[in-house]
Parts: sequence; C-alpha cells; structure tokens
Amino acid sequence: MADITALTQLIDTEAEALGFDLVRVALFGKGDERTLQVMAERPDTRQLTIDDCADLSRRISDVLDKLEEEGRDPIEGAYRLEVSSPGIDRPLTRLSDYTDWTGHEAKLTLDAPLDGQKQFRGEIAGVEGEEIAIRNRTGTVANVPFGRIVDAKLVLTDKLIAATVPLSVEGAEEEEIEAEETE
Repeated sequence: MADITALTQLIDTEAEALGFDLVRVALFGKGDERTLQVMAERPDTRQLTIDDCADLSRRISDVLDKLEEEGRDPIEGAYRLEVSSPGIDRPLTRLSDYTDWTGHEAKLTLDAPLDGQKQFRGEIAGVEGEEIAIRNRTGTVANVPFGRIVDAKLVLTDKLIAATVPLSVEGAEEEEIEAEETE
C-alpha cells in the first residue's frame, strides 16, 4: 500500500516547481487497474492547460521512475498516472477552497454523522476557523468541522458556470467549423 501522505508531498514539490497548487492526490482501483490521480491548478486561473498537465505529468513520471530505479518505488505494481485540472465541479480538499468558493453550492460527506446527518448539501456560507458553514435550501446553517470532511465537491450550477471562465476559447470556432466540414 502506498503512503499517500509521502506521495502527496513528493508530487507537491513537483507541482510547486512549475508554479502550480496541488489540489488532490488519490490512488484508487485494484491490482493492475489502479490510477494515481493528480489534480493541480494555476493559482491565478484555478485551471491547467493541456500543456500544463503534460509538463506536470512528465515531472512526476521522471521522479517516480528515478525512485523505482533506486529501489524506493512509492507505489508497488502497475498503475496509470492521470494529471488534470480539478474541473468545474471540483473537489474541495483545502480549507482555502471553501473560502474561495463561498456562495456556491457544495456536497459534503463526513466521517461520521453530525447531529444525525452524514451528508450535507447547500451553499457554502463561510468559514470560521476550522468550521465550514453550509446553508441548506430551507436556510438552516450547519457548522461542519473541516477535519471531519472525507469527501466534498462543488455542485454544477448556473451560478458556478457563470463564475468559471475558461482560460481561452481561442480557436474553438475553427475546430467546430472543421468538425462540421468533416461530417
């Protein structure tokens, strides 16, 4: 079993070297069907281009290959490396994510029920210390301890779409026209 904390620290160093913020590192699947998923973003745009993903993927692969050659492979066996931007309905993994996305809808799952509830869905109303305030559709606010959250992500809404501007749409029209011409 891979030490995900050590792996995250290793990958974070490579992401920072390229000027990226690491959003999430996850290893999932079984046997030879495992995937090492790395999500990162540029701090200024909160996105990555395809070239950014390729650059980070090469850096991570080089470091992992070197460790394997030295007999210190942090992941035993075969796996796929997947490097991506967190996407529009991004996971919320850092306390700062909740501050950054205050006013947007999120789904949270806790490690154990809080006041009889393990899952929360609602608008992020704010962050106070280590607690996330979530306002549900009835207007009730729950204060959820950040340390108890095991999974969280933004919910795709019109408001989120409007708030998320693509890095560039340059060339999109040309690609669409080319696709229509080849049909």
